[in-house]
Amino acid sequence: MIKTAETYHVPVLLKESVDGLDIKPDGVYIDVTFGGGGHSKEILTRLSKKGHLYSFDQDADAEKNIVNDGRFTFVRSNFRYIKNWMRYYGVEHIDGLLADLGVSSHHFDDESRGFSFRYDAPLDMRMNKRAGQTAADILNDYDEEQIADILYIYGELKNARKIASTIVKSRQSKRIDTTGDLLNLVTSLFAKEREKKEIAKLFQALRIEVNHEMDALKEMLNGAKDLLCEGGRLSVITYHSLEDRIVKNFIKAGNAEGKVTQDFFGRIEAPFKAVNNKIIVPDESEQESNPRSRSAKLRIAEKL
Repeated sequence: MIKTAETYHVPVLLKESVDGLDIKPDGVYIDVTFGGGGHSKEILTRLSKKGHLYSFDQDADAEKNIVNDGRFTFVRSNFRYIKNWMRYYGVEHIDGLLADLGVSSHHFDDESRGFSFRYDAPLDMRMNKRAGQTAADILNDYDEEQIADILYIYGELKNARKIASTIVKSRQSKRIDTTGDLLNLVTSLFAKEREKKEIAKLFQALRIEVNHEMDALKEMLNGAKDLLCEGGRLSVITYHSLEDRIVKNFIKAGNAEGKVTQDFFGRIEAPFKAVNNKIIVPDESEQESNPRSRSAKLRIAEKL
């Protein structure tokens, strides 16, 4: 198990994402994905004594990496509740928000959490180990149609119905409790040359459902829209098409669906403008040193 802040999570697009915040030294900022603290520590180096950073993480393991700094406040919570927490702290407006979405290196490398199919472990996948359903609960309790929808929508698996049918039939005789149990059931359903990629999609779909990631992302972005002051920056790193589409739509139209509204004069009403019209991706050296970064995309927007 990875235990140190240095190896808990290697921050992706560190300089680019923090540069994108265009930090004001006396400003107030939020890092909604604290993890190993890499992005937070970089933000703190750019703040004056008057600046402040609030960092969110619902995973108890992340608390081991908390920064001892008077300008820093750690919030043990899902980032979907940023508006409630900022109200609690008496903060009406912020100057920037950074999000490094997806799963940290720590979660994939922790054999006990069930995020990776590299290890035979309990099918947990909860970011917050203190509450909620596990992946095993979903596989054993959801009906066949629900499982198929999750695999198709969140994993974009073309044979989602066949996989769901296999799971439901198998669980009638034996409960599916571990990653090994699941792999024994589904591996033969994938073509050998695409096996690892398809299994990764399957695990991604279950993880998204377990943690309600898409709903949480939408709520967080709505909170950011209300909290950011004029000229405030949103800097978001995504790792798969589902979350990237939501972020892209939100920057374009102010909502997850990308529905553009116009005022009386036909002008598009959008709360943000894109700072980088071209998606920022890690360079070759970062992709080689940090494999997790290979699918990363950074979008930066400014509040109008």
